[in-house]
Amino acid sequence: MTVATNLKQLYEIDDQQWLNETINLLKQKNFNELDLENLIEELEALGRSERNAVESLLEQIIRHLLLYQYWTEEHHRNANHWHSEISGFRTQLRRKLMKNLRNYLIENKEILYQDALKFVIPKTNFKVDFPEECPYNLDQLLDENYL
Repeated sequence: MTVATNLKQLYEIDDQQWLNETINLLKQKNFNELDLENLIEELEALGRSERNAVESLLEQIIRHLLLYQYWTEEHHRNANHWHSEISGFRTQLRRKLMKNLRNYLIENKEILYQDALKFVIPKTNFKVDFPEECPYNLDQLLDENYL
């Protein structure tokens, strides 16, 4: 049995040990011994997970900015809460954001905006006219000093 076969079996039994072994093989540049099938699957899952995380954080920022700026009826009661939520989500997003994820968010900002609208429109009892397109660029959404 080869190392790659053993790794495939290990993946089914103990994924953390599989990960440690895979990292060691990569560090030693023993590429021919890698369990490529599961490594590719794990890398794809990691990419999806990171995209989902930054999407969620950006959508939360958009939601709270919309409520903060447009829901005047509730502004006096909730402005501090919304502002602190925006700040917290920006901090979390900044920690996760890399160049490729930033580009991903730029490409998908309008989709995330439409998803945010699905939350804020009913939240405001359909009383607020929100812009049809996202009124913020990514730099504004990430800028701690914006607002």
